[in-house]
Amino acid sequence: MRNKKHLLLGIMLISLPLMAQRRDYPIQEVPFSKVTIDDQFWLPRIDTNRTVTIPSSFKKCEETGRVENFILAGKKNADPSFKGKFQTQYPFDDTDIYKIIEGAAYSLTVHPDPKLEKYVDSLITIIGKAQEPDGYLYTARTIDPEHPHPWSGAQRWVNESILSHETYDSGHLFEAAAAWYQATGQRNFLDIALKNADLLCRVFGPGKRHDATGHEIVEMGLVRLYRITGEKKYLNLAKFFIDCRGRYNNPRSTYSQDDKPVVDQTVAEGHAVRAGYLYSGVADVAALTGDTAYRHAIDKIWNNMVSKKYYITGGIGAIPKWEGFGDNYQLPNLTAYNETCASIANVFWNYRMFLLHGDAKYIDVLERTLYNSLRAGVSISGDKFFYANPLACDGKFQFNRESLTRQPWFDCSCCPTNMCRFMPSLPKYIYAQNRDSLYINLFVGSKTDVTLNGRMPVKIDQQTNYPWSGNIRIGVHPEHPSRFSVCLRIPGWVQNQPVPSNLYAFKHTDPKTFTIRINGKPVSFIKRKGYAVISRTWGKNDEIAYTLPMPIRRVIANQQVKNDQGKVTLERGPIVYCLEGIDNGGNVSDIILPDATKLKTTFYPDLLGGIDMITGEAKVVKQTNQGVVNQSCLIKAIPYYAWSNRGVDEMEVWIPDHSGENHK
Repeated sequence: MRNKKHLLLGIMLISLPLMAQRRDYPIQEVPFSKVTIDDQFWLPRIDTNRTVTIPSSFKKCEETGRVENFILAGKKNADPSFKGKFQTQYPFDDTDIYKIIEGAAYSLTVHPDPKLEKYVDSLITIIGKAQEPDGYLYTARTIDPEHPHPWSGAQRWVNESILSHETYDSGHLFEAAAAWYQATGQRNFLDIALKNADLLCRVFGPGKRHDATGHEIVEMGLVRLYRITGEKKYLNLAKFFIDCRGRYNNPRSTYSQDDKPVVDQTVAEGHAVRAGYLYSGVADVAALTGDTAYRHAIDKIWNNMVSKKYYITGGIGAIPKWEGFGDNYQLPNLTAYNETCASIANVFWNYRMFLLHGDAKYIDVLERTLYNSLRAGVSISGDKFFYANPLACDGKFQFNRESLTRQPWFDCSCCPTNMCRFMPSLPKYIYAQNRDSLYINLFVGSKTDVTLNGRMPVKIDQQTNYPWSGNIRIGVHPEHPSRFSVCLRIPGWVQNQPVPSNLYAFKHTDPKTFTIRINGKPVSFIKRKGYAVISRTWGKNDEIAYTLPMPIRRVIANQQVKNDQGKVTLERGPIVYCLEGIDNGGNVSDIILPDATKLKTTFYPDLLGGIDMITGEAKVVKQTNQGVVNQSCLIKAIPYYAWSNRGVDEMEVWIPDHSGENHK
């Protein structure tokens, strides 16, 4: 790791352009680098990402030819007569290395590792040699420009709106280079990215090429470069790419959200990862330009998603055929796709919606996705992954590209490498601030230092055993007694609303509510946009005791979700549960959970990384000499995110509560 002087220089260079920007999100994140996690739930996962997931993913990139692609492109640039062959399957495979570098950069920011930094530096050198003189960086063409990848098109950019992924590669390059620059203060990777971005600015824009990006993310990446450099051309190009959508009024372009202009779109459509990245980029540009039409569009799209196309596990993208959204209320379980990358994109999008609006409902959606569908995407061991995250498994059905078991890698390995970059950035979602208000969004054992109103330094430390316990203690330590507001998120599930719509509901209302005490005494607060807002003069050692009731709840689905009628799912706090065959005699499809079943939780510290298991006496449908009968059985439910860590087995999230009908 570079010395602190270099790190501080990098942070200063990043912050200088921001000081000149007048428009931005009304609420600001507290950067992950300023938050230290000491949490027993997330810290082991982040450490595993650093010690297992990132190194094993780099190794896979070497073994599968992803690194070799850059080496071959560099040889072609050095010697035009060189003959090489693209080594991997997809033209966007370059991005896997970019994403792992991004994750490594975040990790290095808080965990210096000279060996890892030296290795990444060597990769950046290889990437630099693969870049063509004018800034073009796309090994699927550079290696053999006369015979480029079939998706790429005969010339640059001609297939950009379809399959080439040229600007998709650029977007991940920009994200990774920005992260590396922030981590080390070194410009080697940033200069590569800026050279590529400048090429895009010369090629695309008014009076130039006007292709809508086929797989969005370059919009977010360009915004990252704008924030670092203050160069408005990058922000302008991000907006231009957004405004290119829908120019040809082609209904078949819903797959890439290109059937109509973004400002006219009202529903979540098409490929779910593309959609989440687009909506995140639209939010960024809306915040930085003040474009209210953008904001209104993504508000409508968000409402459609969360009220008609959102799984109880937080996953999005129901349909395997196009890895994306289906019709309203089309939410199958066995064939649910719910790509891991889509869950990550959904977190990106919802966090930006919170920064725009300051409403806790967006963090409610983020939290549900984070603790369930997203975390399910990687094994407890950190080296095996799910591409798709269905809500049922019969031990037989499998998607075209994925096995029923977690895999160490895929031909298309966007999900494993996306997890590499997401996990170390998780601390940034815990806190946020706005003038004299501090938001506590996620309940994660952690510490941070913030400065409110530019003049009030405050130290915060949070202690909790969440999500297994609803007891949260928050130390508030201003440098001097100061008046400001602490905004505690009141989770929707505490207020008898599992999601911020009528898509799901708790079967029974729970009268218990949360309590807040400061220094042992009840305190007054106001409710605002899903937060308990406590405004007072805080002393150096004030402590908030925030208690959230966490009974086991039964959830039912809207009647228009046909696959889930006559069924319930179990959740406790933010965790959704499932039945897995290994715990329930091998067969879970015939289990019934009557309403009268009494359930309890028991913590098992040595099972699946430490979990609360739900148990109770339910019923199972059996074929006997007397016909079909319901017999008593003990059920064991585990957190959904932990399933398939012990081999292939049956699994169900939704359980019949009054019949033994097949429910897949």
